[in-house]
Parts: sequence; structure tokens; C-alpha cells
Amino acid sequence: MPHVREQIRDAAVTALTSLTTTGARVYRERLYQLRAADLPGLRIYCGAESVEADGLGAVHGQQRDMALIVEGLARATADLDETLDDICAEVEAALAADVTLGGKAKVLYLTGIDDPEQSDEGDQPTGLVRLNFRVQYRTLNTTPTATA
Repeated sequence: MPHVREQIRDAAVTALTSLTTTGARVYRERLYQLRAADLPGLRIYCGAESVEADGLGAVHGQQRDMALIVEGLARATADLDETLDDICAEVEAALAADVTLGGKAKVLYLTGIDDPEQSDEGDQPTGLVRLNFRVQYRTLNTTPTATA
């Protein structure tokens, strides 16, 4: 069974697939370079995570606090800012509809949205907006593949 981090990322991908603006163009890798056919789309990945022990002995619980990053990307057009704002609204609403991601997390909440960026990395210029979420969950030190 995969680490709970991966299970949380997969649950976020499921929750964010089929949104009005991005549809099924949801990718669970930060390095996936999106082409014109992939836009508008989302990239979802896990960021830094802090872990705190909450017990003594050989088997103890671990309170985990992880960053979940959702990047919305769209083609650079005259209405780029509106498209990125639409992506933000849809992502926020979809993740707020299940803040436990199917029971994988204790809670998930938005912590911030970075300044939108423009890039010429792909086969055409794109705009990017990064939504930062905090996910809190608990595991046992002996089983990082299951929530506790």
C-alpha cells in the first residue's frame, strides 16, 4: 500500500478531476510539462511535511502537517487572469467539499495563493497560479501507509 502522502495526493486528484475549466487534464506530478493540448490543466503534488511524535514506546503516533500544492495552468490569452481566477474558485470549492479527502486527512485548508506567473517554457506561453493547502493527518510510526 502506498504512503499516506500518495493516498492524499491521489484523493486530491480524484476530487479535482472533471472541474468545469480543467476537466480531466489533472496531473499528479510537478515536473510534467504541459503542452497546449493539456491546457487549461492542473498539476498536483506534495510539498514539505513536518512530523511530530505523539506518544512513547516502540509504536507511537505521528501528527503530520503537509503542504499540498495545486498549480493551475492556462494558455496565455487576453482573458488569462479570469481563467486563472476561475481555476482557483473551482479548486477551492472542490477541496472544501471534502476537507478530509475521503477520511485520509484530519483536515485540509487553503493557506494561500501565490502571485500568478507567466512562462514561456512549453510550446506556447502559459499562465500559472499556485494554490497552497495544508493537510493534517496522523499515522503510526510503524505504518506510514495507513492513517491512525
